[in-house]
Amino acid sequence: MKIVLISGLSGSGKSVALKQLEDLGYYCVDNLPMEMLPALVLHHINRENETRLAVSVDVRSGVDIVQAQVQIQYLRDEGHQIEILFLESEEGVLVRRFSETRRGHPLSGHNLTLLESLKKEREWLFPLREMAYCIDTSKMNAQQLRYAVQQWLNIERRGLLVILESFGFKYGSPVNADFLFDMRSLPNPYYDPELRPYNGMDKPIQDYLDGQQWAQDMVNDIDTFLARWLPRMQIESRSYVTVGIGCTGGQHRSVYVVEKLAERLTGKYELLVRHRQAQNLAGR
Repeated sequence: MKIVLISGLSGSGKSVALKQLEDLGYYCVDNLPMEMLPALVLHHINRENETRLAVSVDVRSGVDIVQAQVQIQYLRDEGHQIEILFLESEEGVLVRRFSETRRGHPLSGHNLTLLESLKKEREWLFPLREMAYCIDTSKMNAQQLRYAVQQWLNIERRGLLVILESFGFKYGSPVNADFLFDMRSLPNPYYDPELRPYNGMDKPIQDYLDGQQWAQDMVNDIDTFLARWLPRMQIESRSYVTVGIGCTGGQHRSVYVVEKLAERLTGKYELLVRHRQAQNLAGR
């Protein structure tokens, strides 16, 4: 059975992700105590056509992270495919979302302020985050989050999943990046009025940067770095590695470099390509 566990910070979009899984045909359960998960799985094994299960696990159920890890390993040893999705957002974004919805944080009744509650929750769930595929929803609306979840689910992962993400530094760097590379030293197509409307997947931008030696050196250097360290991370049983590639606005140079790296890594690892600011670009 395929089982997706959704966890993360309150206000980061777990209900949106769970609803997306329901729409994709998963049987969904919200706020399940982890000790009940094996019994739920056994129940669904005995039901016809119930092969996909999604469970939201978070601080509301007082999840014991050590117990959660034990239950996850037990189910994997039983032959079940378990994927963990962890949603998070920047602190300021979460504060604004709670203010707009006028909802209280699940820990706010424990004589904690909202900021203290968020900090405690983040520390509590951090071990589970280390096992998970992470999505930073700070710059996402509900539709973009649904697309990101569906994009991830469509990958039949058999080993290390490498996420290549372009972004614009002026909008903030991704909090979940394992490696972060800065493209702002490369020649910028933005300053050419004829090139400005395009993005890094368009031929005019690709032709321009293909002809820039600094851009080629940057791609070669990052490729060499990844070729050395990704196998090491795979040996250490890492499930996910996120590589952030940033430029000023996230439209031209970073998108171009991500696409060139994707060409080189295709066939070596499972790949997921995101273009955070160039939202009109379809990811893989």
